[in-house]
Amino acid sequence: MNYRELGKTGLQVSEIGLGCEGFNEKDEAFTEEMFALAFEHGINCMDLYSPNPDMHKRVGRAIREKRAEFILQAHLCTTWKDGQYKATRNIDEVKASFEVMLQNLGTDYIDIGMIHYVDSVKTWKDIAEGDIMKYALALKEQGKIRHIGLSSHNPEAALEAVKSGLIEVLMFSINPCYDLLPGDEDVEKLWAAGSYEKPLFNLDPKREELYETCQRMGVGITVMKAFGGGDLLSDEYSPAGKAMTALQCIHYALTRPAVAAVLTGVHSKDQLQASIDYEYASEEERDYAKVFATFPKISWQGYCMYCGHCAPCPKGIQVASVTKFLNLCKAQQEVPETVREHYAALSAHAGDCIECGSCEKRCPFGVSIIENMRAAKETFGY
Repeated sequence: MNYRELGKTGLQVSEIGLGCEGFNEKDEAFTEEMFALAFEHGINCMDLYSPNPDMHKRVGRAIREKRAEFILQAHLCTTWKDGQYKATRNIDEVKASFEVMLQNLGTDYIDIGMIHYVDSVKTWKDIAEGDIMKYALALKEQGKIRHIGLSSHNPEAALEAVKSGLIEVLMFSINPCYDLLPGDEDVEKLWAAGSYEKPLFNLDPKREELYETCQRMGVGITVMKAFGGGDLLSDEYSPAGKAMTALQCIHYALTRPAVAAVLTGVHSKDQLQASIDYEYASEEERDYAKVFATFPKISWQGYCMYCGHCAPCPKGIQVASVTKFLNLCKAQQEVPETVREHYAALSAHAGDCIECGSCEKRCPFGVSIIENMRAAKETFGY
């Protein structure tokens, strides 16, 4: 298992983590079986969006002996009523639900306290200026949560939260279909067939800005909906018109800026194993570029997908990394100090490019790589 830094939290999370929806309706035996497989392969993190008390108790028992090493991302602003989960902004319900969650999990702290489901800018502003953020900050001061996070499907709301400096972790829906759509407060549009009726081209600029701002500000991203609820794995249901594999979906998410972990919502041991297989897969098995180039409804022509097909460079330039750093600077209209340092640490730089064009011949998306190298040389000075 590979581990990544979760932004500036200091936490090291496994690239593959657990979602919780598959655990909701299952029993103790299922929970034990899934965690045994997860621990065997080094998974050390889980998202708990659901306030289901029985599920919390089962998870708490499963991780008890590994609690100090296991990273829990659990949500504020959810509560359990009449056998169902519901989102709430009522501060009394938020407080009561959090304390019950700690009790059911058998722990006195949560590693990441995730403010749940913020899909509008207004909702974020109300939270940031109101009792919920005050409560989250108080919990952090008390050590009951170690880091404050936020879950969202809307890049516009998420970007406001990231820029505020109040959150350290963002849970966001990332896959190659959702990434094409503009931000919207209605999450249903992400998987509505009508959103994909017309041809779509390249990454939505607001989403690109979000990922790159997270990278610059040290806000780690944990990924939900990497498979689009399973739709992307099906020729019939995929908005792209052609299925991807689980390995390709995971690799796409993990190559976005600031992403640390993909939290997969698994309902069986086989599904969890399919995600774990990413850690043992070849580059060819992970490669998403070839299938992207065949999508009938979607095109990334001219846009760098950081897929790595441009390699190897005869001068040793990591073309995808240089391009990523260049895009970070373009998005911020400046050269952030951290980006400059990361660029300087590369073994070869844009100025080393001899413009042989071999990278452009291999690029599945027709990116003008030589122009990007010229721009990077001008931006960074070498």
